[in-house]
Amino acid sequence: MTAGQQRAWDRHWDELGADVSALPEGPLAADSWFGRRAPLVLEIGSGMGETTAQLVAAEPEVNYLAVEVYKPGLAQLLLRAEGAEVSNLRVLRGDASVLLREHIEPGALSEVRIYFPDPWPKKRHHKRRLVQPPVVELIATRLRPGGVLHLATDWTDYAEQMMEVCSAEPLLRNRFSAEPGGWAPRPPWRPVTKFENRAHEEGRAVHDLIFERADEPEPAADR
Repeated sequence: MTAGQQRAWDRHWDELGADVSALPEGPLAADSWFGRRAPLVLEIGSGMGETTAQLVAAEPEVNYLAVEVYKPGLAQLLLRAEGAEVSNLRVLRGDASVLLREHIEPGALSEVRIYFPDPWPKKRHHKRRLVQPPVVELIATRLRPGGVLHLATDWTDYAEQMMEVCSAEPLLRNRFSAEPGGWAPRPPWRPVTKFENRAHEEGRAVHDLIFERADEPEPAADR
């Protein structure tokens, strides 16, 4: 880590951060950790935190959790959050699947965001991609009815995989199923990431997918 990242880590980790592997058994006590009750948003893979810090600052009314495996990225996010003077961010280091399965109660999340996850572009590595049926099923069970799963990627074949996986999940429905291909219009509030800028420079399309948790499992023909 850089010296600045280390200082931010030392100042804020004990209060604002936790390792997933060190969490007490059972559900995360989010209300106590944030010191208030508010809609809970989870971002999986916050990277270096540039986009996340902007989203946190723009949404003071939500409790924002960011989970990431890369320690310098979390340190940089804490540094950015400090600069933005936000109080509604908590960060977790570790496996998002473990967090969801062991520490997030069913129906606890108002939104899950996965922006530009590692595309693992080689076909033999596709099994390592995050957005797979077991993970999407787990996310769906942790969303409240009407809660949102928002995905974005600049790799077309990964976008198609995301669409296939999310459309097959009975607890989810595509908010933009009537749009061409079912793709969501790019939300103006989602900050442009470095990956998105690079995609535009290299001529790759960026796809957003926005699915919501249904009250009851959806018949396959209706998805």
